Amino acid sequence: MAFIKEETEDLRIEEVFSLKQEDLEEQTELIEDKEDKEELSEVEDKNHVSKIKSGEKPKQKDLKKSRAKKSFTCTQCGKSFPCKYNFDVHIRVHTGEKPFTCDQCGKSFTRKYNLDVHMRFHTGEKPFTCTQCGKGFTCKPHLEFHMRVHTGEKPFTCDQCGKSFSQSSTLKNHMNIHTGEKLYVCDQCGKTFLWATNLRTHLRVHRKEKPHSCHLCGKSFLLLRGLKEHLKIHAGVREYMCFECEKTFTSATCLKLHERIHTEEKPYKCSHCDKRFTQSAHLKTHERIHTRVKPYKCSHCNKSFNQASHLKTHEKIHTGEKP
Repeated sequence: MAFIKEETEDLRIEEVFSLKQEDLEEQTELIEDKEDKEELSEVEDKNHVSKIKSGEKPKQKDLKKSRAKKSFTCTQCGKSFPCKYNFDVHIRVHTGEKPFTCDQCGKSFTRKYNLDVHMRFHTGEKPFTCTQCGKGFTCKPHLEFHMRVHTGEKPFTCDQCGKSFSQSSTLKNHMNIHTGEKLYVCDQCGKTFLWATNLRTHLRVHRKEKPHSCHLCGKSFLLLRGLKEHLKIHAGVREYMCFECEKTFTSATCLKLHERIHTEEKPYKCSHCDKRFTQSAHLKTHERIHTRVKPYKCSHCNKSFNQASHLKTHEKIHTGEKP
């Protein structure tokens, strides 16, 4: 029987390729800038060749004037653009103007191109196909990012530790580890996060949102990996084995917690007394004895409890259910 290490790449794949709208617009802007530069260079070359053929020498003044026309600089941030169209689109970043609106869902965009790409989510059209695996994408930048999975290319490197990334946004998030800066704050409880994705996941706790449901029993989960581990219970898959007692588990996390029984490792220490625990959840429950916090309130009376199991037992008094 083969026991394999827990794979996490497939859990991150959605995060890797679900680009933010700003990332998509930035990528599009770079592509269009490049195309504009190539087009303008081609026009200039043609004019230059035409003048040489006619025997007329292009004046330095004309060349300077031509180059000056191609530079449009934003007074707000100093960014320059080769053509007026891209400059006008960029200004919308500062003004917040989004003139292109989806007639299906009402979402607005700064560029028509981005609206066209967005419409493909509604139509299901994926015109850009990977030649390696056949996977389809709604726009070229998404395909280009995907190709890095096959090539292993990671062009964005951290100048602090040398770690490389496939996306500039991932590098930007990674830099927060070095600076210690936590940019994303929960407006419900004030908790801070290094990454926007972690904040979005955390907000589900407040909304009591569990978007990932089991199609076999209906049980819901906060995270996709929670559902994946749960499905192994139905499938009878227990691929993680303890080499001390040969007991098997559905996930690497469950195995790790179990192994602490053999090692007697208790990494979580109470800040009020010397008691230690194998799991952080057990420590939190224990600390409520010291803090006297009782977060579980009965919906039938005003009584509160420090554990959910104690509340469930208590509620049976009101429902008439036998313990």
